[in-house]
Amino acid sequence: MAARLLLRAARPLLAGAGRGTGLSAAFSTAPPPEKKRWLRAYLELQRLQAPPQRRSEKPNWDYHAEVQAFSHRVQENFALDLLKTAFVNPCYIESEEARRRQLGLDKDAVALQLQDNAGLAERGLRFARAYLAQCFEGAYPELPAKGTEALVNFLTSQELVSYVAQNLSIQDLALCRDFPAPPDVLQRTFLAVIGALLESSGPERTGIFVRDFLIPQLIGKDLFEIWEVVNPMGLLLEELTKRNISAPEPRITRQLGVSTVLPVYFVGLYCDKKMLAEGPGETLLAAEEEAARVALRKLYGYTENRRPWDYSKPKQGLAAEKAISSN
Repeated sequence: MAARLLLRAARPLLAGAGRGTGLSAAFSTAPPPEKKRWLRAYLELQRLQAPPQRRSEKPNWDYHAEVQAFSHRVQENFALDLLKTAFVNPCYIESEEARRRQLGLDKDAVALQLQDNAGLAERGLRFARAYLAQCFEGAYPELPAKGTEALVNFLTSQELVSYVAQNLSIQDLALCRDFPAPPDVLQRTFLAVIGALLESSGPERTGIFVRDFLIPQLIGKDLFEIWEVVNPMGLLLEELTKRNISAPEPRITRQLGVSTVLPVYFVGLYCDKKMLAEGPGETLLAAEEEAARVALRKLYGYTENRRPWDYSKPKQGLAAEKAISSN
């Protein structure tokens, strides 16, 4: 009798559970049982192993709209014709004309009515170098001409300019023969963009563009990583002689682990009984050279704890005018 009562009480509970299970199954978002768990990982692996494809070969591509979007993305006003010319590389024109010749077209039809970006890139490079030199001369007046030239060469080098261009997605807009675009093409295209901006908006906006995208690349860089000085002690003697300061006298201030395979020496440079700089090294000569580098950083004002670059200086417009006048 008790067993019958228990069965009668359990029947509605089982029916309700069945109805709830059916409802949850109807609205469940889980994949169907025939879907393999490894399929998503396999498709992602296939996507990563696929060869690179041009953005223009994918759907929903509008080159005119993308060029306009680039000018809005960098918040600059470009003349649209000049900006499009800045993205046309000479290798693209050569490859297209060769392809047309292979198709057997007439000579008039083979020639493309396009102008490459060589002229814009040359003007952009001249302006960028002149503007950066003026900025560094104003920010670090004690830095010699060789140091300024080393900084300018570093910021306009192929490796750094192509890195900046790649992060601005210029490789998707650049018209070139090869894909992905090689570093020299990215460098030329970025410099051509600077030249197009110079002719579109003038030297002041172009100087701000160069300042905002190139000068921040110096963050975390040491002066003597960029400017290779073979004899820092000799350069320090020259700088001290110009300032009528006596020659520095090196002295060992601290040393550790001298009898081990990893000794550390600290050498201080003293001028007129005052410590000018101190530097560490594995040998006495290395410590002396490092102390000389520390002293040179102090003399040039390019120390590790220097003030950040002042982006609000009104002299930036003056530097841009000097840069365009030097061109």
